[in-house]
Amino acid sequence: MKLKMLAIAGGLLAATALSTAGAKADVKIGLLGGVSGPIAAMAPAMIDAAQLAISQVNDQGGILDGETLVGVVGDSACNPQGGTDAATKAVNIEGVTAIVGPHCSGAVLAAAGSVTVPAGVTMVTPSGTSPEITGLDDNGMVFRTVPSDDYQGRALARTLREQGYEKVAVAYINNDYGTGLANAFKGEFEAQGGQIAGFAAHEDGKASYRSNLADLSSGGADTLVIFDYGDGTGLTILRQALENGFFERFVGGDGMKSDAVINELGTENLADYFASSPVGEASNALDTFNAAFTAVGGDPDAIFVTTSYDAAFMLALAIEKAGGDKAKVAESLREISNGEGEAILPGEWAKAKKLIDEGKAIDYKGAAGDHNFDVNGDVPGTFALFEVGAEGYEVVTNMK
Repeated sequence: MKLKMLAIAGGLLAATALSTAGAKADVKIGLLGGVSGPIAAMAPAMIDAAQLAISQVNDQGGILDGETLVGVVGDSACNPQGGTDAATKAVNIEGVTAIVGPHCSGAVLAAAGSVTVPAGVTMVTPSGTSPEITGLDDNGMVFRTVPSDDYQGRALARTLREQGYEKVAVAYINNDYGTGLANAFKGEFEAQGGQIAGFAAHEDGKASYRSNLADLSSGGADTLVIFDYGDGTGLTILRQALENGFFERFVGGDGMKSDAVINELGTENLADYFASSPVGEASNALDTFNAAFTAVGGDPDAIFVTTSYDAAFMLALAIEKAGGDKAKVAESLREISNGEGEAILPGEWAKAKKLIDEGKAIDYKGAAGDHNFDVNGDVPGTFALFEVGAEGYEVVTNMK
């Protein structure tokens, strides 16, 4: 009888231990992307890159006390209402500790103001580039791993002037992304002695932009600069401009560097089409990411994959540093990438966790660069101008 009771007691203890071990809650981070809407073709690769970071954490023992890090995907639809709805679900229903995204600037601004900042949830966007994000009243809780369009617009303007562009027209989508990028470009292009022969906003989703294009071409420019999305209205504008011969050359911002443009219009029709985009600086960190992403079937040259990966991996490091306390994630995010401490490359989770547990400083070296955030949560960056070649987008020149 005594042996039987001991066996029962042992079984109960084992069951309790198993129950306790199984009761550990997953640590969730939101992955809010433009799954639908004008950047739908870009979003999957960006989310896959963030998921790579999450899988590396879990493959190397998990986060905190062995918990599983889970990426909760939400569709911000690249618009303010979608961003608010996706963030509300992530924060209030899923209980995320932090958020990667949203992908588009309008969604970032809306989600931050309405949901994440009031809830005390740190957000890192890998592709929200509007200068408006810099000035957010965000209690220091909104960051980005991609440079502001103030940098991109000015760099693109200087590059075009260096390449001999004298007079251009500018078409931009009437949202936070398009407006911020267009104004930065216009100011610098004119400061560099160039002429803006047409400058007009357009609304999303119209069937025809031929009258807009006719007005823009009336100023005599042979080049149209398009600040829009290559999966949406920007593609329509480019197609109708080509079909009707309104302009001879075309330049897009990062939103126009989409495979949809090539797939829909054909390489043979894009000999005079160029697009700018942030790029990672050559580094061991970038090489490490490229190899890891390629190994899981990803395209390391896809736009915003480096910034998406870095956002997720950095948030994991920050959560670890903060001991899982979401109120300390923003502060910890700055501490794990500030130029001080032992270097951590993409994928080096076990090494970083050990150092954090020992109370030692770490300095994450990102695939997209060293993300040493300024007071506004912004980072500097590097850009390149791309053309369409036989294998897709190819670098023409680096921009500065």
